[in-house]
Amino acid sequence: MTGIRLTAPAPGWSLDADVVVVGSGVAGLTTALRCAAAGLATVVVTKARLDDGSTRWAQGGIAAALGEGDTPEQHLDDTLVAGAGLCDEAAVRTLVTEGPDAVRRLIGTGAHFDTTESGDIALTREGGHHRRRIAHAGGDATGAEISRALVEAVREAALHTIENALVLDLLTDAEGRTAGVTLHVMGEGQHDGVGAVRAPAVVLATGGMGQVFSATTNPAVSTGDGVALALRAGAEVSDLEFVQFHPTVLFLGSGSEGQQPLVSEAVRGEGAHLVDASGTRFMVGQHELAELAPRDIVAKAITRRMEQHGTEHMYLDARHFGAEMWEQRFPTILAACRAHGIDPVTEPIPVAPAAHYASGGIRTDLRGRTTVPGLYACGEVACTGVHGANRLASNSLLEGLVFAERIAADIVEDRPRAGAAESGAPGVPSPLIAAETGTPRTPSPLIAPEARSTIQRIMTRGAGVLRSAESLATAADELEVLHNSAALAVEADEPKVAVPGVEAWEVTNLLLVSRVLVAAARQREETRGCHWREDRPERDDENWRRHLVVRLTPERRPVLRRTETQAFGPVRPAQAPDCAAAPPTHPADVTEEP
Repeated sequence: MTGIRLTAPAPGWSLDADVVVVGSGVAGLTTALRCAAAGLATVVVTKARLDDGSTRWAQGGIAAALGEGDTPEQHLDDTLVAGAGLCDEAAVRTLVTEGPDAVRRLIGTGAHFDTTESGDIALTREGGHHRRRIAHAGGDATGAEISRALVEAVREAALHTIENALVLDLLTDAEGRTAGVTLHVMGEGQHDGVGAVRAPAVVLATGGMGQVFSATTNPAVSTGDGVALALRAGAEVSDLEFVQFHPTVLFLGSGSEGQQPLVSEAVRGEGAHLVDASGTRFMVGQHELAELAPRDIVAKAITRRMEQHGTEHMYLDARHFGAEMWEQRFPTILAACRAHGIDPVTEPIPVAPAAHYASGGIRTDLRGRTTVPGLYACGEVACTGVHGANRLASNSLLEGLVFAERIAADIVEDRPRAGAAESGAPGVPSPLIAAETGTPRTPSPLIAPEARSTIQRIMTRGAGVLRSAESLATAADELEVLHNSAALAVEADEPKVAVPGVEAWEVTNLLLVSRVLVAAARQREETRGCHWREDRPERDDENWRRHLVVRLTPERRPVLRRTETQAFGPVRPAQAPDCAAAPPTHPADVTEEP
């Protein structure tokens, strides 16, 4: 344990359960449904409403070898290529072999995918895929349909849910094992103030951290809360430097901040072209798949072209689709474009890369177990080893689905430890006498809410699509100033000290995740996948075909080490000597895991 927690009031109420699932996307709700079906008392905690997570915003679809002539082996090959040498092959093989049946079970849950005239699932292509294997729903509303089906199933099963709740920290027992979570219920929640859900198993399915950047496709709730909680609890994170920037996000003008409209890769899969202002298709000759190259390659090509032409965006041209195809296949994207004054039926769409997906996250094994006993992670918040240095398009929903089922199976198998609620339903709220079981943890100084935009500007400028030793060093210094100023303000008992509250907790999480991301990006002195170092433009397999694993010290400092494998056993591995996060070191100086 790190001995760190967020500054927050003591919990005033609690629930007892066998398992608490944090998050309500495909990963969280699938885990919860499987656990509840096995008779475990299950509580779902979500930051907004049940259907407000990242899954709802997924447009393109879910990848699986469902089509005639396609095989899991071909899906595996495409995933390994996209991952640029850092995928864990065992994890990818698990994904692609268990994926097709997992999708069929999702259909059995009530999800309706688009079909052909013969009744088969309609499949399309996206970047990095050599076959049509992307199942979609509502044309370009796949995530919304999956979310609808799972939310309805949760409500039909009468699972105990706590909406509008920000999870703060992990509870542990005297042996350092998971004992539940603390949380703050906002506005419309069922309880007021800070409370706790006590359970021997906690599943983090909190989504991504796109809000560390100024422009992102992620919803406002994606502030890295799960990764930050795990770091404070002593868990390891891996590959956090690999943030995927989606190449085709609707450009709304310089200075646009927050969630930006995504223009799905499926538009290119159906034949749209990337062009510059003169109409030249600049992806031709860049890669054998042209516009359907892996996302890191397309994002880099767009960025290079923008630099060459001195512009802030390129164009996606799909005028040849015609109105009928736009209206039937991509109604959501069509509506979003028209809402911003652009008609893709008659004009090219201005696009630019924006932060989209965290390929790294909380380090897990193939059963979703983290390095803290009883703590699991699933979906975008986790690093299973599937994505490597760059996620293959539409593998995210599949990963959430497959590993959610694996987590539930592991929790059920470990059931003798459970039994917090013998009736199979969580208990009613009760006064909490000692929520902080185990070793007391030091409150972490909070960051003022107004620092949010500052953090985002620092990260966008210094750790965005293009990175360098200089830009990352500047970002690290500026983030350190924010980190230190908060601690100094507390020590000096200054009136400007941030007070506990949702805004301050979110910004504190954003700063922690940003510091760790920058530390890892400084350490990785190469270009690989979606980590692009201008000063180190080549891929360096000899020194850097390795993962960077990060943990937090009791002093809230990230320390890193290298390991050649993402996999680890069910018991926390012995700690190798750590390397300080800054200044960056030569690869030979980084201590590797034995």
